[in-house]
Amino acid sequence: MHRLQIIAFALVTIAAGADVQKIPEPLLSLNRIYEKKEFTTKSYTVKWLGAGQGYARLEKSKATKDARDIVRVDPATGEKEILVAAKALIPVGKKKPLAVSGYTFTKDLKKVLIYTNTRRVWRVHSRGDYWVLDRASGKLQQLGGDEAREATLMFAKFSPTDNNRVAYVRERNVYVENLATGKVTALTKRVKRTVINGTFDWVYEEELGLRDGFRWSPDGKSIAYWQLDEDSVKEMTMLNHVPGNYPQIIQFRYPKVGETNSRCRIGVVPAAGGETTWVQVEGDSREHYLARMEWADNSEQLLIQRLNRLQNRNTVLLAEAATGKSRAVYTDKDDAWIEVRFGFTDWVGDRLTYVSEREGWRQLYLVSRDGEAKKVTRGKYDIVRMLKLDAENDYAYFMTSPKNATERYLYRIGLDGKGLKRLSPAKQRGSHSYSISPDAKWAVHTFSNIQSPPVTQLIKLPSHETVRVFEDNKALRAKVKTLTQPKREFFKIDIGGGVKVDAYAVLPPKLDRSKKYPLFIYVYGEPAGQTTVNRWSGPGGMWHWMLAQQGYVVMSIDNRGTTAPRGNAWRKSIYRQVGILASKDQAAAVRQVLKDRPYLDADRVGVWGWSGGGSMTLNALFRYPDLYHTGISIAPVPDQRLYDTIYQERYMGLPQDNADGYKNGSPITFAKNLKGKLQLIHGTADDNVHYQGLAKLVDALVAHGKQFEMLAYPNRSHSIREGKGTTLHLRTAMTDFLRRNL
Repeated sequence: MHRLQIIAFALVTIAAGADVQKIPEPLLSLNRIYEKKEFTTKSYTVKWLGAGQGYARLEKSKATKDARDIVRVDPATGEKEILVAAKALIPVGKKKPLAVSGYTFTKDLKKVLIYTNTRRVWRVHSRGDYWVLDRASGKLQQLGGDEAREATLMFAKFSPTDNNRVAYVRERNVYVENLATGKVTALTKRVKRTVINGTFDWVYEEELGLRDGFRWSPDGKSIAYWQLDEDSVKEMTMLNHVPGNYPQIIQFRYPKVGETNSRCRIGVVPAAGGETTWVQVEGDSREHYLARMEWADNSEQLLIQRLNRLQNRNTVLLAEAATGKSRAVYTDKDDAWIEVRFGFTDWVGDRLTYVSEREGWRQLYLVSRDGEAKKVTRGKYDIVRMLKLDAENDYAYFMTSPKNATERYLYRIGLDGKGLKRLSPAKQRGSHSYSISPDAKWAVHTFSNIQSPPVTQLIKLPSHETVRVFEDNKALRAKVKTLTQPKREFFKIDIGGGVKVDAYAVLPPKLDRSKKYPLFIYVYGEPAGQTTVNRWSGPGGMWHWMLAQQGYVVMSIDNRGTTAPRGNAWRKSIYRQVGILASKDQAAAVRQVLKDRPYLDADRVGVWGWSGGGSMTLNALFRYPDLYHTGISIAPVPDQRLYDTIYQERYMGLPQDNADGYKNGSPITFAKNLKGKLQLIHGTADDNVHYQGLAKLVDALVAHGKQFEMLAYPNRSHSIREGKGTTLHLRTAMTDFLRRNL
C-alpha cells in the first residue's frame, strides 16, 4: 500500500542574549494531542441556586491548600460570597477537607449536602459518600448510619419541606435519615438479591437514561420509587485476566434482544416508613417499560410514562398515590418508535407539556388532564432539546435549527403558540448550549464551531446580552493559530432519489487538486447519534486535523436514520433495517464525492468508527468491498442479536418478527466478502457491546480465510480509556495501521 511521506520539521531556536525563543511547532502529533494534551478545552461549570439566589461554583480556596470553597455569585454584579469554606469540610480527626464531587443546598441555603469519595457505576460516578454541613453550627456529619459501608450511598436528596431529613439509596434499598437524631429508617427491604429499589438494572440505565430511581413528594410526606426484579434476566459473564494468577469472573444481568426483561413497578411509601402502595399498571411488566415517573403538580398523584415493548406507543398515566389506581390521560403513537428522552413533561396550571413527533416533526404540545392536546410549536423543524419552561411568564425555551441540521440555536415561544423568536445571535453560526436560571432571567451560554474553540459567558434573557465572559479558551486559540491549518468545510451530497445528506471535510492545508489524496471516512450512522455537527470537536477532531496535515482527506457523512433534526421521516426511514439503508446511503455518498472531487483517490478509501460506527465500518468493508479498502472498527456490534432489548428492539422490532432484518442488518452475515485491510479493536471488559461479539466475528473471519489485525485491551470498557497510557496507545495503533494501509 502507498505510504504517506511525513515531513519532519527542524525545531528552530533563536538566541537573544541568555534568552531562547522557540518557534511554535506547526504540526500536530499524537504526543501533543494525547500525552501532553496541549489542545484540551477549558470549561466553566456553575450550579444555579433557587430563583433570585444566583449561582454557586467550586473555586480554589485561598485559605486552605489544595482545596476548593463553594462560592455563591450574584449574576448581576459578579459579587462573590463564600458559602462553604473548604476548612468547614474537614471531618473530625482528619487533616484534609472532603474532596467535593457534587453538592446540593437546602432551599434556604442553611445546609449543604456534599457528595465525595465517588465510584463509577457503569457510565458515571453515581455511588459514594454523603455528608451534611450545617452552615450555622458548623456541624459536619456523614450519612448512612453505622451499617453503611464505604462509598455505598446514591442520589441523596433533602426533604423538600424541611432541612432535617435526607433520603438516599444504599445497596439497592431506599432509606430516610433524620439529621437531628441520626435515626435511619429503611423504606424498602429486599427479599432477594435480584430486587432493586430506588435505582435501575443495566438496560434501564443504559438505554432509558435512568439512574436516580426515587422522588420525594412535594409535601415531603411520601416517596415514590421504582422497583425492579432481575430474576428472569439472563447473566452475562466477562473475565478480568489482569490481576492474580487466575482470571476474575464478572457477572451481571443483561437482556439481549428477544430475551426476558426485568419486572418493573412503581410504588409510594410513607417517608416515615410503612407499607408501599403499588401503582396498578395493566399487563406483564416485563413486556413494557415504566420509562418516566414524577409527581404531578401535587402530592396526591404521580405522572408515569409507560412504553410498550416495541416502543411505538407511549401512554401517559396519572396515578393516585393513596390507592395506586391509574388512568391513561394521553397516548402517543408512532409507526416506528418513540424516544422518551424527548418527552419533556412539566405542568402549566392544569396542563401537561409533552414533546411528540406525531405530526412529522418534533413539536411541543400542552395536554389537559382529559387528554386534549394543543400544539404550541408549528412548522417544519424539530425541537432538539427542551431547556426551560417559564410557567410564570408562559414561555418555553428550546434548542432547534430550522435551516441547518448541523447547527444548534436557542429559541423562545409563548405557550399560546405565538412569538417564536431565535435568541442566539445570527452572527454566531455553529452550536450553542445553555444552562438557564430557575427564573429564566439568566443563562450560562457556550458557543463553538468547527473553526473556533468554546467560549462560555453569562448572558441575560431574553436579550442574550453578554454580562461577562467566564472562559474564552484564549490560550488554546493562540496555540491553534500556530498550527498549519487544514481547511474545514460543511457541504451536502446528493445521493439520488431526492436525498441530500450532510457532510463535512477536513482537507490538507496545501491541497493540490492535480494530485490524488486518500479519503478517510469517520462514521457513526446509527439512530443514536450525529457526526456532522458544527462545533469544536476536541482531541478526536485534532486527530483528524493531524491526518489532514499528513495528506489525508477526512470526511464524515450523516446518512438517513441519524438523529439529525430533519424530521420524523428522515430519522425513522431505517426502521427494521438498521445497518442496511445506512450503509447504502454512506456508500452512495462516497461514490458521489469521489465523482465530484477528482483529487480523491478511488483506490484508497478508508473508514473508521466506534460502537455503532464500528458496526458501520464492518458493513462498509463487508457489503461494499470494492469501494472501501481499509477500515478500523472499534467496539462494534457484529451481530445485532447480541445487543440489548431496549436499544435494538426499538429500531429493529422483535427478532421473532424480523428475523431477516436482524440477519441482513448484521455485518457478520457478510464477513465472507472482506477484501480490504481490517483492524479490529475491543475492550475485554466492555459491559455495553460485549467482547463476545468480536469473538464470534473473528471466528467467522477465520472460517472464511480472511486476514485482519486485532487489538484487545484487557479489562477496558466500551470507552477503552481505563489504565495508564491507554488512549495514546490506542491512537498510536490506529495511526500506524492507517499509515501502512491507506
